Amino acid sequence: MAVETVIHDALVLTVDDRNRLYERGTVLVDGGQITEVRKSRDGDADITAQHVVDGDGKLVMPGLINAHTHLELTPLIGAFSDLGLLEMMGSMTALYGRLGEGEFDYLAETGYELAALNFLIGGVTTVNSMDVRPEAGAETFGEAGLRGFFGQAITDLFWDVPVDEQFARARAFIDEYHDAYDGRIRATVCPHDDWSCTRKLWEQTADLAAEYPDLLVHTHLLELEESNTMARSNGAEDSLALLDDVGLLDDRLVAAHFRVADDEDIARTAEAEASVAHCPSVFAYWNPDAEMQWTPVPELRAAGVDVGLGIDDHYWHDSYSMFGEARQARLAANVKRTTGQYSSMELVRMLTIEGARTLGIGDEIGSIEPDKRADLLVLDVDKPKFTPLTNVPAHVVNNAAPADVETVLVDGDVVMRGGEPITMDVDAVQERAERAVERFADETGWELHLGGAEPPDTVETLRDLPKRGPSRLVSRLAVQSARDKFPF
Repeated sequence: MAVETVIHDALVLTVDDRNRLYERGTVLVDGGQITEVRKSRDGDADITAQHVVDGDGKLVMPGLINAHTHLELTPLIGAFSDLGLLEMMGSMTALYGRLGEGEFDYLAETGYELAALNFLIGGVTTVNSMDVRPEAGAETFGEAGLRGFFGQAITDLFWDVPVDEQFARARAFIDEYHDAYDGRIRATVCPHDDWSCTRKLWEQTADLAAEYPDLLVHTHLLELEESNTMARSNGAEDSLALLDDVGLLDDRLVAAHFRVADDEDIARTAEAEASVAHCPSVFAYWNPDAEMQWTPVPELRAAGVDVGLGIDDHYWHDSYSMFGEARQARLAANVKRTTGQYSSMELVRMLTIEGARTLGIGDEIGSIEPDKRADLLVLDVDKPKFTPLTNVPAHVVNNAAPADVETVLVDGDVVMRGGEPITMDVDAVQERAERAVERFADETGWELHLGGAEPPDTVETLRDLPKRGPSRLVSRLAVQSARDKFPF
């Protein structure tokens, strides 16, 4: 018997329907697929294969899935860490406005490279990214051998780019990149959120989605208290009613955050078979309202809603670690509620198979089972921090880190081995990112140095902010808030 890859005598955490864990297991991969998962036998080390991984002291598990993220500004990691909330939001809005107008392409391109490299190293084999100009992301992740969903953010109340231009670019992106790189890269339709889009834009989005019925619709939903306020200004009872009105509340919907959802929202989402991406770290870091409820993930999962984990804007909270995202999900929920909101295995499933189901590809990846695509990672658990190796799922979500990832396969191809990326030039990526940040600082007046970061002064930031769209957003919210308070 000859196969492409054999991993033998390893701990194997399958994340299948029974959550089977082999203490000494073998995984065989051929033709990009997992062909066999079983207990190891004598002689497995001698199976003829292009790649043979001795699993002694190793843990094999499905690749991690980042179900909601933004990647273009990755080189600015560390730049926002110590800003106040309003200062951070103002600076980000100004930067996104300029990105939307075609500036900073050099920063975005290196951002995708830096993100792909760090996610690859950290065992993240699939991302779902919403960005302003996603073309470079599709190409970078495709060439790196990774799996990704990419789409262009569309909004008429967040920046001033003409709506027709946004839709034209989104359609061109879909036509060129959907199902590219042997199907590893897929396009999505991305209305930005339910607080910066008018009803007309939602209707145009629904028309675009109808043209491409096999694409996911990826958005921010019920993220803020303003979400339902904007929906009412758009002539709907609430956000989910608006999406239902235009025909977008269905099994293609991937809704990031879902923080202010109530029991009725949960029931409607479950009935529609829509999915949710939970991003705990970004709100644990930048929570705008301490009294706001936490995303009701246990209730969503109990209702049958697929919930994956996303790292969101990782450069806002300085972490590429999806293992850390699982730990943060537990800690934040336990603090907001009480202890015991998740078992460790539930969090492992949210990192893998439930993330895959969230993106509509649970029949392809997310668990180690025969006939699934071979998206796998191998962790080195022969380390003091994993000793004694009891409760493996708890170690994965509480203790593991990107530095523990040793080997990564995507679609059966080995993209990292022995901790060394095979499909990307580490030094070249780092050099390009450093040059891009130096250029960005020179062009914008941002101060980025070893001791910290400081954006341009308030006057310069205000000058760079989009004007027409955000002013309409603020006025619409103000008028609707007044109507809610003083109905007539």
